[in-house]
Amino acid sequence: MGLCWPGYQSLFENGELARRAHGAIQSLADCICCPRRCHIDRRQDDSRQSYCRTGRSAAVSSVFPHHGEEDCLRGWAGSGTIFFSRCNLRCVSCQNFDISWEGHGRPVTAEQLAGQMLRLQDLGCHNINFVTPSHVVPQILEALVMAAERGLHLPLVYNTGGYDRVETLRWLDGVVDIYMPDFKFWKPETAQELANAADYPVVARAAIKEMHRQVDDLVLDAHGLARRGLLVRHLVMPGGLDETREILRFLAREVSPDTFVNVMPQYRPEGFASQYPAIARPLSRTEFQDAVRIAQEEGLRRLART
Repeated sequence: MGLCWPGYQSLFENGELARRAHGAIQSLADCICCPRRCHIDRRQDDSRQSYCRTGRSAAVSSVFPHHGEEDCLRGWAGSGTIFFSRCNLRCVSCQNFDISWEGHGRPVTAEQLAGQMLRLQDLGCHNINFVTPSHVVPQILEALVMAAERGLHLPLVYNTGGYDRVETLRWLDGVVDIYMPDFKFWKPETAQELANAADYPVVARAAIKEMHRQVDDLVLDAHGLARRGLLVRHLVMPGGLDETREILRFLAREVSPDTFVNVMPQYRPEGFASQYPAIARPLSRTEFQDAVRIAQEEGLRRLART
């Protein structure tokens, strides 16, 4: 497979990137950007009625070279991470509670967001890593047009909770080089209780299939850096190995046995987790070891751990 990256450069040159950005921004008038389908006019910055509580301007919590991501993203110079405030999920155990629930961060204009991308490039980062981008895809596209015009040439990482509409992802076809979704929950009842999103499992399955359709399996260069493809994260939850097995089986059988999967042991009870007995404790070492064994049993051939 030819890499032909980053794809947004050719889309910028032929005007398609600007056309998509314009259409995406126009869609904020009756927003169905994410699966919440709020139908709220987000063209003003006061958008408290929308689930994401984000209006015309994206809000950014932090911008920095991240050295804690997967090896293939952080390399030796870091992944150029832009953390967006708010979220379309707001899981009860979120480890970024202050960002996703409380909205810590500052609104940025498209020009400012473009400048943040270029500053990370100047710092030598290997990629631009958009964290929690599902609710601000229009704003990202708008800023990307400006950044590409000013010389942005790094691959783009779409680092998401997995609660993404396929129709919105199609705006990103040929734009995003590396998709990095979580796959959190398999059972609708778990997703409803822990993320107020009973449809999360079906949405995530469709989204991950679309992401894989666009970019295929993860490709690394001679230095071990990710250049294009799909990388899925699965945070193993206490008492949740039955869901872990279903998720990993889906990835192996319905996406690709060569899906690059990070089976993650980092769960700790943050946010409101203490109010939910099933997840009010850390993950045990044995549970994590069992999760890795399950991944191998289900036929996944490429496992990575941070």
